Amino acid sequence: MTMLEIIEKKKLGKALSPAEIQFFAEAAAQKSVPDYQLAALLMAIRLNGMTDEETTELTLAMRDTGDVADLSSLPGVKVDKHSTGGVGDTTTLVLAPLVAACGAPVAKMSGRGLGHTGGTLDKLESIPGLRVSLTEEEFIRQVKEIGVAVVGQTGRLAPADKTLYALRDVTSTVDSIPLIVSSILSKKLAAGSDAIVLDVKTGSGALMQRLEDSIHLAQMMVNVGTLAGKPTLALISGMDQPLGTHVGNALEVKEAIDILAGRAGGDLKEVSLTLGGYMLVLAGLAQDHPQAVAQLTAALESGAGLEKLKQMIAAQGGDPRVCDDVGLLPQAPVKKTVLCGREGYVAGMDTMALGTAAQTMGAGRTRVEDQIDYSVGYVLRVRVGDRVTPETPLCELHARTEEDTARAEAAIRQAISWSDAPCEKAKNFYALVTSSGVTRL
Repeated sequence: MTMLEIIEKKKLGKALSPAEIQFFAEAAAQKSVPDYQLAALLMAIRLNGMTDEETTELTLAMRDTGDVADLSSLPGVKVDKHSTGGVGDTTTLVLAPLVAACGAPVAKMSGRGLGHTGGTLDKLESIPGLRVSLTEEEFIRQVKEIGVAVVGQTGRLAPADKTLYALRDVTSTVDSIPLIVSSILSKKLAAGSDAIVLDVKTGSGALMQRLEDSIHLAQMMVNVGTLAGKPTLALISGMDQPLGTHVGNALEVKEAIDILAGRAGGDLKEVSLTLGGYMLVLAGLAQDHPQAVAQLTAALESGAGLEKLKQMIAAQGGDPRVCDDVGLLPQAPVKKTVLCGREGYVAGMDTMALGTAAQTMGAGRTRVEDQIDYSVGYVLRVRVGDRVTPETPLCELHARTEEDTARAEAAIRQAISWSDAPCEKAKNFYALVTSSGVTRL
């Protein structure tokens, strides 16, 4: 068979055979066909979709293009967590150390920024000296020694996804459900965890903006994970505003540290504790979710979570002093506080536009080869439903130049809608999806 034949078949909306899907996955892993042919098939899949059977075959084929990590030497149940991506979503940096501090080993592989969303690896690399490229042996040793590691996928783990993930970012195929499912779960299955907790976003800043689409995505991922023998559940959480108040790599690390240090709270803290609670339940360390959240809260209040983050940063070559002095994180040369300039209520946010505003400042990528400026971004001082006055701070901009601040301010103002009447606050949770079905929250 040839790649052109496979492209032609999917272009006509036909289902691909397991052999054709395996050929595609291996071609991506080995780079044995040109990127433009891989991109053509990605677009054909985006336009014509895949059956559940095709999606499962693609997930397993992508997993099998490389090694599958053997975490059997690690004690306990290894639970992984993954978010479908959002703006200001720094949950991993909060919950990974907290879950580890509660006794559940966290061996996590994360990704880089994709489209308007931020990537955990980019955030971690804003910490001076920290490296996210570990060998499998280093990865396992670190989890054995301190209970937690957050790294990038190695060249031997799901190499097909490494190629396709980058291409999706620049071919407008990020929002394809079969490609999202196969990308996420091929890495999760290759990473060797025993169980998976998924955070599927919905709203204006999510890959799936309609709730029903997000639930469909969650159901597909739960079904594929379960078929692969891994207990899997998904939480549908809101992305109708940035999850955290800080948007931008070093700024988001600062917010995570502030939460672990007890200086901050809000929606990011609530979502992190909720997801982390399900991780502890699947790990068998709590009888139910309320008990798990209580354990995580105790680890937060005792400082054990912050100490675990320090240990992880030090183990991966970073400067753990950032946990005591966030001023050691990269600092933008230009800072400006912007006021609301009006009275009323925050009615809504175009969260994707807010993510793009940070990306345009230099906090994200528009091309695969783009270099990120870790220092830039902004702190959003208002939430949906807030009442404001003209003197209420709207945001604090951290930029490279005055021109960048002007563009960012205009973009942020345009992304926020206002009302003279009181408005409801944005929801954090919409549904829980398990192998048993969907529970609306």
